[in-house]
Amino acid sequence: MIYLKAILLVFGAYLIGNINFARILSKKVNSDITKQGSGNPGTMNMLRSYGAKLGGLTLLLDLLKGAVPSILGFFIFGGYSNLALAYFGLYLAGISVIIGHIYPVFYKFKGGKGVASSLGVFLVANPIVTLIVFIVAVIYLWLFEYGSISSFIMITALTIVEVLRLYSYNNIGIFICLFFILFFTFFSHRKNIIRLFNGKENKVSLKNIFKK
Repeated sequence: MIYLKAILLVFGAYLIGNINFARILSKKVNSDITKQGSGNPGTMNMLRSYGAKLGGLTLLLDLLKGAVPSILGFFIFGGYSNLALAYFGLYLAGISVIIGHIYPVFYKFKGGKGVASSLGVFLVANPIVTLIVFIVAVIYLWLFEYGSISSFIMITALTIVEVLRLYSYNNIGIFICLFFILFFTFFSHRKNIIRLFNGKENKVSLKNIFKK
């Protein structure tokens, strides 16, 4: 029975991950986010291309996209009666959503980078720490304007915190899911990493965005 639950959860969460709010919202203003700025259908490019309102709405919707399946996974796999299994369900749903966002079958496997959806997953698992880390990353972004590095800060810090926090549950499935969340964060940003080393990375000026 648990295997059937896992299969249905993975499949359902992956399909939810296919919903790309950046594409949907950009079409609402008669545009196409994949043809604007960096071409990435995600929060950072929405901020650069359309400003704070659409960028913020994209962030919120992608957070919810990561959070809702994670909540379902938590309770489907036992909830508070079996925390080790429940957190596995949470992160199994989470990584499935993230993969669906990065590699959506509905968009020929060309999606975003999964950071906002990852934050939604972590927000369910550890809300207070996630909010603190998010604020720190936003402060970094405000001061230094490198969106990719702020993403690395958030996901790396939260992954480490969760590994330490959940270590005592001794559930290898949790740590495999956390590893892949971190892996896909860096892998989806591989072009950004190259540009960072070459000094050609795009910047995101929150100061200018909020002045618009």
